[in-house]
This record gives sequence, structure tokens and C-alpha cells, in this order.
Amino acid sequence: MESNPVLLESKSSPINLLNEMQQLRLLGHLCDVTVSVEYQGVRAEFPAHKAVLAATSKFFKEVFLNEKSADGPRSNVFLNEVQVADFASFLEFVYTARVEVEEDRVQRMLEIAEKLKCLDLSETCFQLKKQMLESVLLELQNFSESQNSEEESAAHPSVAPAAEAERDPPDSAVARPGHGASPEGPAAKPKEK
Repeated sequence: MESNPVLLESKSSPINLLNEMQQLRLLGHLCDVTVSVEYQGVRAEFPAHKAVLAATSKFFKEVFLNEKSADGPRSNVFLNEVQVADFASFLEFVYTARVEVEEDRVQRMLEIAEKLKCLDLSETCFQLKKQMLESVLLELQNFSESQNSEEESAAHPSVAPAAEAERDPPDSAVARPGHGASPEGPAAKPKEK
């Protein structure tokens, strides 16, 4: 008797794999490439894993796959015009699928994502920039609406007293103590003989 195939799928495995690779990188274990970055005289070196870099960045994939066997496997990659903090954030993102950066660095992260051809980071930055723009536009719209309502209030002084005056003119039939108005209203005039 033949049994039906079943799918064994782990929801936590991808996260666990990324976490373990990040720990290996941070400890310098099994790293087979060093990426040197330099920007305006500031230089730093980052040990990493070729497989992770190639899987997340088309730039690194092209570099590693186009190595000439005569040169031997490349163990160093040099990137100029890349800020140290930005590359550190890039590495954290590709190893963890998340990174926390200041709002004013989002554009720089988008630029490094495009330079290194990292589609996931590029899409993430683009979506965040879109959310930030929508938030600013919403704030501007709310500010504009509040300004318009303040201007309308200044141009048209309080409507309530005018409406009250229409409902209750000075010669109205509403009985006011001390004004000699009768409870019968304006039709109640003294009868003439």
C-alpha cells in the first residue's frame, strides 16, 4: 500500500539559520572573505561568508563567481566610497533580515543596496521611505486643515450668538421678567373697545 506524501516544513528554520550565520560571523568562525571598506580615510574590515554575501547581493555573487581559478579564491574584497557604518548595517541586514538605522540614513542605505544590488534591502528601504513620505503628507494635510479652520473661525466670528439672536430677537414673545411681556405672545395685544 502506497502512502501519500506529506510536507514537512519549518517556519523557524530560516530565522534559526540566519541567527546561527550571524553568530558565526560575529565570532569570526568559518568566514572565508574579508570585505574592506573605506570612505574619506576611514577604513574597516569585515569578515563574512561568501555564500551569504552571494545569496543576498548580486554584486558579491558576480565578484565571487567570476573569480579566476588561476588567482585562487578571493579572500579580500575592497569597496571604496562606502561608509563603515553603512556597510556594518548592510551586513547586519543580510545576516538578520533586519537593521535599525536613523531616519536620515535610510537614503544612504538605499544607495548602498543599489550599489551592492541587494534587492531585499532596496525594497525594504523603498517601502520605509514611502511610509515616511505618507506620514509627512498626512501631517501636512492635518496642519493645512487646522489652519483653514482657524482662518474660517477668524473670518466668521462665532456663529452661535447670531443663531441665538435669530431664535430670540429682542422683541420676541419669550417672557422676560421685568420686560412686561405677556405669556400669550405677540398676538396677545390689549383689546380695544
